[in-house]
Amino acid sequence: MTGTTRVALATSDPGLAWDSDLPLVLGALRARGVDAVAAAWDAPDFDWSRCAAVVIRSTWDYAARWPEYLAWADAVQGATRLDNPAALVRWNTDKRYLGELAGRGVPVVPTRFIGPGEAVDLPGNGQFVVKPTVSAGARDTARYAEHHHDAAAGHVAALHAAGSTAMVQPYLTRIDEGERALVFLGGAFSHAIRKGPVLTDVGGVDNDRVPHPDLVPHLPSAAELALAEAALAAAPGSRALLYARVDIATADDGAPVVMELELVEPNLFLGHSEHGLRRFTDLVHERAT
Repeated sequence: MTGTTRVALATSDPGLAWDSDLPLVLGALRARGVDAVAAAWDAPDFDWSRCAAVVIRSTWDYAARWPEYLAWADAVQGATRLDNPAALVRWNTDKRYLGELAGRGVPVVPTRFIGPGEAVDLPGNGQFVVKPTVSAGARDTARYAEHHHDAAAGHVAALHAAGSTAMVQPYLTRIDEGERALVFLGGAFSHAIRKGPVLTDVGGVDNDRVPHPDLVPHLPSAAELALAEAALAAAPGSRALLYARVDIATADDGAPVVMELELVEPNLFLGHSEHGLRRFTDLVHERAT
């Protein structure tokens, strides 16, 4: 395909194995005449500068090498177009952004951050969740009950020993109603999916759990759409976004709250939306030419 526009979809070894969006996007871009390739972000011999654009997709192993990953994003953006931009990658891959969103008036799941060396103060009642601030696919995340404080404290200690900041959140009692993932493409709402609860086991970490169980299409409410739009408006540089996913759950009082704002490598569930796949590949093509 000499002389055509080359676009790289940045992925990883886990992404190459499990990213269901990846073959769909590659096929759709190639059908438009784009020289579309998938490359692991840490591929030693891949020349990112030869691409008209690099789209971060399933770089799902970044958390274990976060500083290296951030340096890679900076280097790629210095050589070509990167979507989403490196500054957003840096901001969004550290879940302490939830504290910033809350400070800007966006309703989020209440979150306490515990850095290495800080006192470990766990909830005295109700179930709660412990996870690292830098993580993908619910890795190193666990749900605990009141009688699991020793296990939860050990979890926090292990995160601190690895140099990570821990985050503690209440386990929402209405999570069985499902998490809603609202996908935005080019700043506009595209489609939504509802998925079942992920942390169905209690008392320990299970990194083999299915990250997106029981997927079904979802028609978001006006309140969910308004919340998602508010979260995106509060993100720095949000006008530059190619894609975004806002994960929403129901708080105990019935109001929607943001669980996560996914701006770097989210599954976009394009296999569940022909319109979304078409819109995404149209945008990638337009932005690369």
